[in-house]
Amino acid sequence: MTDPTTDKYSAREQGLGYIYQPRLALLHLLQLPENTAVFLEKDDDLDFIDGDGGKSLASLKHKAVGDRLTDLSIDFWKSVNIWLVRYKRDGGAESNLRFFLFTTTTVSSDSFLTRFLPDHPILSGEGATLTALADAALVKSKSKLIGQIATGFNELSDPEKQNFLERILILDGSPRIGDIPAIIRDKHMRSIRREHREFVFERLEGWWTDTVIKQLTGARTEGIFGYEVSDRLSNFAEEYKADNLPITFRGMVPAEEIDTETDPRLFVVQLREIGISSNRIRSAILDYYRAFEQRSAWARENLLVSGEVEEYEDRLADEWNRYKDVTFEKLKGNSAEEVLREAGVSLYNWAEFETGKIESLRIRAQVTEPYVLRGSFHILADATPEPRVYWHPRFFDRLGTVLGVAQ
Repeated sequence: MTDPTTDKYSAREQGLGYIYQPRLALLHLLQLPENTAVFLEKDDDLDFIDGDGGKSLASLKHKAVGDRLTDLSIDFWKSVNIWLVRYKRDGGAESNLRFFLFTTTTVSSDSFLTRFLPDHPILSGEGATLTALADAALVKSKSKLIGQIATGFNELSDPEKQNFLERILILDGSPRIGDIPAIIRDKHMRSIRREHREFVFERLEGWWTDTVIKQLTGARTEGIFGYEVSDRLSNFAEEYKADNLPITFRGMVPAEEIDTETDPRLFVVQLREIGISSNRIRSAILDYYRAFEQRSAWARENLLVSGEVEEYEDRLADEWNRYKDVTFEKLKGNSAEEVLREAGVSLYNWAEFETGKIESLRIRAQVTEPYVLRGSFHILADATPEPRVYWHPRFFDRLGTVLGVAQ
């Protein structure tokens, strides 16, 4: 098998470059003032707009380990070419543009590009001007591409060249794509318990990716603001506090097709027994699926304390038993089937619509997502060897028949 690190046809670094953009954008938006907005793939790889309307164009270069940036590095001059076009378009020296090159490489110590590093202040009176250094470098190039860029550069007057170049900053040694998650977790999630930071980051990046896709596809036309990231991070962090749990299955549907008429699971059979409509049974199946998967996810992430789910189910079963006794209290041994079904529907309606108002029936105080509670009742109705809750008053009398249907 060809080693992608040595294969000259490998596009690995180019591919990494594309997914590097949104991840680095997220990192820097967390570091900038919250009223800063970012656009991806607009005037450059990233456009940062500050609260005063100033625009910073950023070119991103995710390069192989060991690469160096030299006087005639094509990565630098390609970025210059983009910036020249924007500089001229926006009025040259009158524009409010700044230019940044984020690169995972380092600038060679003998290159004039060191003058663009942040720890090397650019002073117009310092030795040779940036204009003179750039002109000297361009003269040495035999590259047709760089020659074309030089032509565009030379359309500027010397003062304009200097003004343009003084707007450039190279941030070499920028974090590689695989290092960014740890940086975000370590520097921007310190208020979150360490064991939860990885899960919070995954939630944050998932939301961020969706938001970036909307912007790139035109579904979102405005920039993505820093305060949006802060708000979303805060919301995710809240879900990992002691009185809360993350909700991650809202809107999710099972992979298999939902069949309300023939689904053999006992909680579904029970609903058919009391005449619940197909649409409501579909909703019940979704609640069951989301609650089951959500509880499994909490367990995988070690978010639940020992016995917490069992204690929660005990509370639900106890409350159901109390309301069941009230609902069935006036039924008689010879009550008609229609009356029995109406009582079952009344009990089920209470479980579906009224229990959510009872704070003591939440698994934790801040977990208010309806599918957690509703789905948990269906899990109890599907329990083996026999259900812990039921809806039809004669359910246990018919259990053998019902189980025969459910098998």
